[in-house]
This record gives sequence, structure tokens and C-alpha cells, in this order.
Amino acid sequence: MSQGPRSGLTAVSSALLAMSRHLEVRDVLKTIVASARELLDAQYAALGVPDDHGGFAQFVVDGVSDAQWKAIGPLPRQHGILAAMLQEAKPERLADVRKDPRFEGWPSAHPDMSDFLGLPIRDGDEIIGALFLANKNCPKPEGSCGFTQEDEELLSILAQHAAIALTNASLYERSRELTIAEERSRLAHELHDAVSQKLFSLRLTAQAAAALVDRDPSRAKGELQQVAALAAEAADELRAAVVELRPAALDEDGLVATLRTQIQVLDRAHTARVTFESHGVRALPAAQEEAVLRVAQEALHNALRHSGAEHVDVTLDRRGAGALLRVTDDGSGFDPKAIRRAGRHLGLVSMRDRASGTGGRLTVESAPGKGTTIEMEVPGG
Repeated sequence: MSQGPRSGLTAVSSALLAMSRHLEVRDVLKTIVASARELLDAQYAALGVPDDHGGFAQFVVDGVSDAQWKAIGPLPRQHGILAAMLQEAKPERLADVRKDPRFEGWPSAHPDMSDFLGLPIRDGDEIIGALFLANKNCPKPEGSCGFTQEDEELLSILAQHAAIALTNASLYERSRELTIAEERSRLAHELHDAVSQKLFSLRLTAQAAAALVDRDPSRAKGELQQVAALAAEAADELRAAVVELRPAALDEDGLVATLRTQIQVLDRAHTARVTFESHGVRALPAAQEEAVLRVAQEALHNALRHSGAEHVDVTLDRRGAGALLRVTDDGSGFDPKAIRRAGRHLGLVSMRDRASGTGGRLTVESAPGKGTTIEMEVPGG
């Protein structure tokens, strides 16, 4: 992502402008780590946003390939040097991070790191992230750190502006979520009023037709025609409402970005770890995208509210011209046959209807104590 060292006011200005250009938190994080690695000429850079459970809500790296990052495994926990930066709120500049008494090792696929520079990102008194770099690209005499005091000061400036950019991006996302919620509430009220009026008219007209059937069949026929017309109007209004209720974020951001944002919100709101990965998915027709989103929401609701899961993993992969959604949890699971016999569906009927309505299919694998996997495959356009 980075392309070598740059120095001076122009480089710093470019980095700050790049950070302020983005409104999505994930994009801001990526820009921060890429800018830090380039400005300080480091081999590796990373930024972690802590959650409230000893882990990280988000963790972004630069200088590590996708294959290498995947091989490293789960996101790190808040321990060792990372925990120190988050708890003590002071910079850390080390000649060899591996020799620090707080160092607790790393996974086998993790790149080897020596000299280290890290510092917290603060919003007032709150620590909202930890930014660090490793392996300065320069000659290092034995026992010395490649990162200098000047590097630390430059990273401190970057971190201060990173805090502003992250706060702005978070506020933007929250504002958009509230706007969507308010719009949906408004539409729900309008839908309720419009349909209630139509149904009331239908009821009165049907009662009039019933009263006229024996004594005035021709008038009864006219009333029944009016019933049919009112029913058609109600159906049209319902269809229009469904179209309008299509999540605004889908139209603006597409399916992948919308799912990622919603899952990040759920991950912050619940004690369970909720993750999302997507690979090679192309834009789908509107009906397919909405169906996939609704099924994902229903499956996530079941996993987070009913299963007691500690981990819920959501993946969306390309499948031919279409897509394959998979929601897997490690919760209590259930017997799908017993659920059907008991007349309880956990939303499975609506999920299957959504899948079949778009020419797709839904499969459910679960057993008591074995967790649950729900897959939905939809065709492309």
C-alpha cells in the first residue's frame, strides 16, 4: 500500500488530508496506518481500536499481505505492549520489543519484529486506539532503536489528527444509523395509517355488499367491485412501502459495505464476537441484495438473542454470478425437526421464503449443543 519514505511538510499535509477525506471508520483506519508507515519509513504498521471485552473492535495492518494476515489467525487480545499503551497512555519506543519484559510472544505466522514505536490515540481523556510501527528501514547499531525522538513527535502529530478523523467518522456513522432509523419509523407510521384506512373501507364496503346480496344483487355486485378496487389500492400501497423500506444503506453503499457496518455495530453492542468476511462478491439485483441482508439480520438476531453464542461468523462469497451467505455460531443449537413439530420457526419460514422468492435456496444445519450454520445461496442478475 505504501511506496517508500516521504518527508517534510508536504508529506505530513498529504497524510492529514487523506485522513480527513474519508467518512467510513474502516477507511480512516486504513489511511492512518498507511500514512504512518510511509511517513516514518517502517516495514510494518498497525492500529487497533479496543472493545470493552479485552479484545479489539477493529484492527488494521499495513505491510502484511492478505495471505500472511489470514495465516496469523484471530485478532490479538489486549496484552503485553498493546495493553500498556492502552492502559498507561504513554508512548513506547523500544530497541527490541522481544526483549521487553511485557512481551508475551506472537503466533508462528506473525512477522518477526524488533525496533518498535507505539503510542495511544486519545480523544480527550478517552483512549480510542493504539497506533504502532515496527522495523524502521534504516541501519541500526547494535542495541539501538531505529525510531528516533523526531519519529515519535511526528507520530504524535499524526495520532492527534487521527483521533479527530476517527471521531468524525464515528459520528458520521452514528448519524447515518439514526437517520435510517428515523426514516423507517416515519414510513412505518405512514404505512400503518394508509393501510388501516384502506382496510376500514374494505370492511365497510364488504358489509354493505353482504347486506345487499339478497335484496339488491346488482348493487351488491357494485359494492363487491369496489371491494376489489380497494384491495388493489391497498396492495399497491404495500408494494410501494416495501420498496421505500429497502435499507437506504443498500442503495448508497451496496450489500457488502452495509453488512459490514451492521455487523460492526452488533459486535460492539453484544458480548459475543461477531465477524464478517467477504470475497469477490459482485453487485446483485436489488431484490437479491435485500433478501440476503434480511436473512443475515434474522440469522444474527437468532444467534445473538437466543443461542448464547460466544462467536458468530458471517461470510459472503461469490458463487458464480450470485452469492453465498453463511452465518455460523457456536451457540446452543437446536433440532430443526423438533422446532418444526413444535410450531416454532425462529424465523426459518420467513428466511426460506426470502430465499425462494429470489430463486435461491436456504439450508440450516444445527443440533443441540453443536451450534448452527445457516446458508443462503442466491443467483445473480
